[in-house]
Amino acid sequence: MDCRCLPDCPFFNDRMQNMPSFAGVLKQRFCHDDWASCARCMIATELGREAVPPDLFPDERERAQGILDSARV
Repeated sequence: MDCRCLPDCPFFNDRMQNMPSFAGVLKQRFCHDDWASCARCMIATELGREAVPPDLFPDERERAQGILDSARV
């Protein structure tokens, strides 16, 4: 099942700067297979899409967790 954020996701739609060369692998893993583990989706789900840093990549779960932890304080 694909991520529900795909239509507006800057990562999936190649609208982010410094896209990694392995973006296709990340898209398959996080956008199509395991979107609940996507750092961008984690923040969007809990804090809203406007809280997602524009430079956050799907595999930056530690960074996302830090943002979520800071928002809970």
